[in-house]
Amino acid sequence: ACQECRRVLFVSRGAMLVFLMTAIPGWRGFAFQQQEDRTGLVVDYKIGAKDVLQITVFEKPELNQTVRVSEDGSVSLLLIGKVKVAGLTAQELEKNLAQILIEKYLNAAHVTVFIKEYQRVSVIGAVAKPGSYEIVGPTTLLQIIAEAGGLTAEAANELYVIRQGADGQKDRIPISLTDLMNKADQSLNIDLQAKDVVNIPKDQACTVFVNGEVKTPGAIQFKQSRRLSLLQAIGQAGGLTEWASKTKVVINRKDPKTGKEMRIPVNLNKVYDGIVSDIFLEDGDVVVIR
Repeated sequence: ACQECRRVLFVSRGAMLVFLMTAIPGWRGFAFQQQEDRTGLVVDYKIGAKDVLQITVFEKPELNQTVRVSEDGSVSLLLIGKVKVAGLTAQELEKNLAQILIEKYLNAAHVTVFIKEYQRVSVIGAVAKPGSYEIVGPTTLLQIIAEAGGLTAEAANELYVIRQGADGQKDRIPISLTDLMNKADQSLNIDLQAKDVVNIPKDQACTVFVNGEVKTPGAIQFKQSRRLSLLQAIGQAGGLTEWASKTKVVINRKDPKTGKEMRIPVNLNKVYDGIVSDIFLEDGDVVVIR
């Protein structure tokens, strides 16, 4: 008896929902507004691969099911079979499924589609709010950076979009933040894909030392993204003294592979004359001017 009561109650509730959807003007729009409020997303979101859909058929509860969209953008539904859903909004899919059911199986069909799980991308590194964000329709790199609160002062000049490749390997897409943000190069404002990871490294603080015949020897700090050349370092150290030997400058640098110290001799006269290029310094370099 209890089971029968529950069945009657369930059917009655389903009938009431159908009545509300068909008899009360604006109720259907209200239902979609409720979906928007629960998810915090707009209702014109286009369904994509790997989204999770909850499908309800009020006339036939046995057809209710929760399905994940396959890679080819389709789902397999009870009674109906395989249906293409990618690129449709929830409202459009509801109409399509109701039409199929009415044409082939039922006299009337009222279908609702609720998107339970959207695809997400991750933003890590030098942003105000690192985390995982849902993709609402086509989403660009700048849009997701803005959603993550924007860049912090520690951001380097380059970011990386890490993406699952077709071969299963991770692809690393470098993007110049200088060109994207300052030069407004829209070709770099790429569309993101589900499961992308946007990595915005923090700019590393570097230190070099300038010793010997300069006016203010000592440590010089700079950001890795802004790089510091030998001539710039000498300038920040106050310039050469009158006793400095321009032909006997040495840069002491540790080999990152072996850890052994390397000696890089430099003839400043040739650098000044443009015969050889200025040298960019690396973190931990020691410049000795005899």
